[in-house]
Amino acid sequence: MCTYQTVRVELDGSAKGATGWFTLTDGAVYVDHPYHACHEHTVNIDFTNPGEGPSARVAVELTEEAALALVEAVQKALAAAPPGLASSRGPGAA
Repeated sequence: MCTYQTVRVELDGSAKGATGWFTLTDGAVYVDHPYHACHEHTVNIDFTNPGEGPSARVAVELTEEAALALVEAVQKALAAAPPGLASSRGPGAA
């Protein structure tokens, strides 16, 4: 069911969109009808940088199960990394 509530978050990172890499500054998460996915409702995540215009956007539409699995995977990946390691890497670091 659509909640019509959008949770916004400030981000610090990078994303690759249609025109190449851009700096991420913002994120939005909401439950709504998808634009492309073949489901009645999805968890939609937009990664954006409004300062770089509409092409600086990556959109993701996930089922509820996929969204929860993604949250769990992010938590596991961060828990497995040494403290501070993920934030101490420079641009392009693997």
